Amino acid sequence: MELLTQRLANLLTVKSLVTVILTAVFAAMAGTGRVTTEQFLTVFTVVIAFYFGTQAEKRAQA
Repeated sequence: MELLTQRLANLLTVKSLVTVILTAVFAAMAGTGRVTTEQFLTVFTVVIAFYFGTQAEKRAQA
């Protein structure tokens, strides 16, 4: 239970919130045709790569 609580707390960090919100916004924009699929994929790939890259770096330093 403590592990679950810790993981939920980690989801509420600013970096995680920005990632989730940005993903939702671009998904909605792609769904309504405001951005192309190619543009969405580019932005989404950069955001996810940055997010997981910083997570991996943080774990490597610990």
